[in-house]
Amino acid sequence: MLVVETIAKIRRAYFVQKKAIKEICRELNISRKVVRRVLRSGATEFVYERKVQPQPKIGPWRDELDRLLATNAARASRERLTLIRIFEELRGLGYAGGYDAVRRYAASWRRERSAATAATFVP
Repeated sequence: MLVVETIAKIRRAYFVQKKAIKEICRELNISRKVVRRVLRSGATEFVYERKVQPQPKIGPWRDELDRLLATNAARASRERLTLIRIFEELRGLGYAGGYDAVRRYAASWRRERSAATAATFVP
């Protein structure tokens, strides 16, 4: 991934200093393909974002995890389980995935629920 400073160096070397693409590649240790892409596009930053995060291991366990998260949200704040404890309960039921997948799913679940409950009617 290129940072903004590197993109600026490439554009400055080509447009201001009139250096060849091969020369820029040698100086900055970047492939010609990348240098061409930077020069052709006017973007100052290249960012890749996934539209949908694949969750192959957690897929069959979504219903169980939804149930655990919903019951946990209904509890009083002192009685709520931590995500690590929910993860351990899933492991006890046979889940073979990692904690990060559970944490990411719980974060997206929480975002969806907060967005759904935030819409209220105001006369």
